[in-house]
Amino acid sequence: MSGNLLKNPNGDDGLEHWELTMNGGDEWRSEDMPGDCGHTYNDESITKFFCTSFEPCLKRQVIDLLEEGYDPENLDIAQPAVTVEDWYCSRTDCGCIYKLTVTLLDESQEIIAEFKPDEVTLDPDCDDCSWRKVSHTFTDYGPGLRFISFEHGGQDTKYWQGWFGVRVTGSSVTVDL
Repeated sequence: MSGNLLKNPNGDDGLEHWELTMNGGDEWRSEDMPGDCGHTYNDESITKFFCTSFEPCLKRQVIDLLEEGYDPENLDIAQPAVTVEDWYCSRTDCGCIYKLTVTLLDESQEIIAEFKPDEVTLDPDCDDCSWRKVSHTFTDYGPGLRFISFEHGGQDTKYWQGWFGVRVTGSSVTVDL
């Protein structure tokens, strides 16, 4: 099996398949690339992105690997590499905060391993705020993997009404088995 296990990773279907764990300010929404005061994205096949508002916005998907067709014995024995990737940027006129947390979970949804990089603050006055990639590969995490939780989001830094916060797209979770 291969391919991205996240459903609607770019906002093509609005917010479908995403659990909105924080939906502050004017809430999440999806927009067309490049958006107002936006940046060109490196993959022309991706035409949309998600954007956040002036209060914290986080969204999550929990992937059930058994529902996706993975065999529990294969997961336990092979402990396949799990690779996560996400792309984020800010507008050219407003800074933003970006957060990402990905956890590998057992059958009780207890944490086996976690990737939670430091939150990133982008300021268009002094930073390159074009699309940036963050990625991580989990290996040697032990037996028991059954779920993967992927949560990301953020907000703007100027508390402007509207959708001036972090933009995210191109999210993916793959299992190398």
